[in-house]
Amino acid sequence: MSKPYPPFTCTHSPNIPEFLWQFNVTIVLSTYQAGKLIFLSAASQDNLVQLPRNFKKAMGIAVKDNYLAIATEDSVIVYGHDRSLAPRYPAKPSTYETLFVPRASYYTGILDLHDLEWGDEGLWAVNTQFSCLALINDKYSFQPKWHPSFITKLEPGDRCHLNGLAMQNGKPKYVTALGTTNEPMKWRENKVKGGVLIDVDTKEIIATELGMPHTPKIYKDKVLVLQSATGEILAIDPQTGKKESWYKFPGFVRGMSIYEDYAFIGLSKIRTTSKTFQDLPISKESVFAGVAIMYLPHRSIVGYIKYETSVEEIYSVQVLPNMRRPGMASIDKEDFRYSIVTPTETFWALKEEPKDDTTPSSGDVSFTYVN
Repeated sequence: MSKPYPPFTCTHSPNIPEFLWQFNVTIVLSTYQAGKLIFLSAASQDNLVQLPRNFKKAMGIAVKDNYLAIATEDSVIVYGHDRSLAPRYPAKPSTYETLFVPRASYYTGILDLHDLEWGDEGLWAVNTQFSCLALINDKYSFQPKWHPSFITKLEPGDRCHLNGLAMQNGKPKYVTALGTTNEPMKWRENKVKGGVLIDVDTKEIIATELGMPHTPKIYKDKVLVLQSATGEILAIDPQTGKKESWYKFPGFVRGMSIYEDYAFIGLSKIRTTSKTFQDLPISKESVFAGVAIMYLPHRSIVGYIKYETSVEEIYSVQVLPNMRRPGMASIDKEDFRYSIVTPTETFWALKEEPKDDTTPSSGDVSFTYVN
């Protein structure tokens, strides 16, 4: 009898480590079901490694320059990375080439935030609960900036399940929603064919009859949309609304990043016990959760990463360029509290052990700062 797989066991196509190694990138994904942010990196051309970190209901991920933001159940947490911190990381010295540490937390309340993207005005979020696009900052729980034309009032209720956001030139350009309804949860009644792609500038509905669309991305002269209900990646002409299926995957597709003509696409298992998912066309074909890498010009599959245990649903997938092996200080431990970053230097504060009985007993702790 074979032993059960350890938690978060994943298998992959033989070429995946070499592919990530040569491109010098790391994949980062979120899974709200498992409550994790997971880095997938190539430790060598033959070895894939992963680094999971805990976040309650991990959803949208935004990546820009040295920063990574993650939407959680009631907050958005922003991390910054610094390469000079990594060699002296107390938990694992000389392991990572750069290290992400927390820089800010925005306490939003429970908004069911979906996609996150950085733009010229700051950090944008799809606020699904309030059916709007919003800026996340330190002024409010959220700052509403845009809503579809069919939404008549800013109030909670998930009226159309607004979820996906594509940016263009630093501004929101396209969004996806699972319906055009204006009543709480009404979109569920036609979730298989009620989805739409909307132009943010004009509020015009570009494409209709989409099956649970997610994760719009602009690629050349098309808008690529993941049609989750059928497992397809669609190419939509934004001028005519014409839809073309580029590929059909064996799973519920959601979460996509495009990097140098390659699409990194998340696949999820279908929860057959869920009323939301059990009657979808893809429900009987969804067999694993993981990531597919697709070469867009040829619409061919480079390979797959498949989770054997622990991960059943993936929300966001992003690519970290020029990072072969990033690390992230866990907020569940004290490590991150000892990292200090200035505009010109980085330090680690290391606790000093008492040397004799004359050490004050006031509760003060002495530190040595190492840079």
